[in-house]
Amino acid sequence: MEIRKMVTTVEETYIEGFKQVEKPVRVAVAAAVIQNPYAGKYVEDLQPLIDEYSAKLGKLLPSKALEALGLSGEECEGYGKAALVGLDGEVEHGSAIIHTMLFGNEFRKVCGNAKTLLPSAEKRGGAGASIDLAIKHKMDAKIRSHHMSFEFRIPDAPRADEIVIAAAVTSSGRAHPRIGSLHAELAAQGEQQE
Repeated sequence: MEIRKMVTTVEETYIEGFKQVEKPVRVAVAAAVIQNPYAGKYVEDLQPLIDEYSAKLGKLLPSKALEALGLSGEECEGYGKAALVGLDGEVEHGSAIIHTMLFGNEFRKVCGNAKTLLPSAEKRGGAGASIDLAIKHKMDAKIRSHHMSFEFRIPDAPRADEIVIAAAVTSSGRAHPRIGSLHAELAAQGEQQE
């Protein structure tokens, strides 16, 4: 596995909506910039790309993000993933890496044997393009307090023949969640219908 560079970003929010938060909302993104062997050409079989990167990055990236936050996998509450493909590649190249059980199962193991599908974002862009990583609760996708996104970019990546693969982890949900869970809303609707 060849990685040109890795970038890890940590954000800690102390005040949101003009109000101090009870404890800082901490988000980390770890990303790897890799060579895209299929840039500039159409290739039918993407399995070699999957075999080379999916499981390895599925383990490495959330591990780096958790390390940056000083959290164990059990302490992580939310997560997400993204692929940003350089201009000579296809979005499918990034999707091939992150939309596999190889990537997802490794990611979930690192995050304390998480249960939910990893929310994702994929797109094509030039060096310095941003991507918004969607984040959800790692155990229950109906917990709305953890539905958020995190904007991420690397100034010199992806080059036209590269792919940026990124993983986000969080210490909590949003700063002041007030809209409740989908569980509560469904229960309330059920009571009204009876």
